[in-house]
Amino acid sequence: MESPFNKLGTIDTSSLVDKVEMNLLELLVQQNLKVGDAIPKEMELAATLGVSRTVIREALLRLRMIGLIESKKHRGAVITNPDLLSMLEKRLIPQVLDNATLREVFELRLVLEIGMADFIMERVTKEDIEELKEIVANEPDLSDSTIFQVQHEISFHGKLYEISGNTTLKKFQNMLLPVFDYVNRSGLLNMNVPVRKFVSHKGLVDIIEHGSAEMLRNGMRNHLDNHFARILSK
Repeated sequence: MESPFNKLGTIDTSSLVDKVEMNLLELLVQQNLKVGDAIPKEMELAATLGVSRTVIREALLRLRMIGLIESKKHRGAVITNPDLLSMLEKRLIPQVLDNATLREVFELRLVLEIGMADFIMERVTKEDIEELKEIVANEPDLSDSTIFQVQHEISFHGKLYEISGNTTLKKFQNMLLPVFDYVNRSGLLNMNVPVRKFVSHKGLVDIIEHGSAEMLRNGMRNHLDNHFARILSK
């Protein structure tokens, strides 16, 4: 016999503030508000959504915390352009992330390194190439057979992100480097994979100076080959 409880719907456990926060976001979209536009006053929002001003105030505080709105003198709360990575940056602490997340963040950076080849080749200048040459001139001769050296990675790959002209990518790289280093040293990845010679930073500079975007993508994939091997090996 079927239990009568099977007919009961699931209980919505989201708080009233959660619901109001979502409704506020929907309201802002419906009103087609843009950066710099003032949002309705608390009293008006409370009346529109049928909740207390206390709930509205708490929901607005959440939107302020994520950088979606800010208070302006004589105007009240206005829409602002949120920093997409600020909240993530505060939470991207390698030591408190589980292994699955660490592994995925490690993989994410590898994808980004290969994917920005077109932007680098399109936007690189002669001055950039000279700076890259200066960076790699300080690297040891065996840099094509050493998996990971933190300072070289920061200097060289940081410059590549800068050349890409994408400030969001550059900020993201700064956030990912500590995770990349932590995962590399943690033993999370397979350390028994034989290290093969790969395209060094010096080789990548030569491609950037004389090659094409496709050549750089292939060169970067080869440069990161040992990392891929450590991730994909069983």
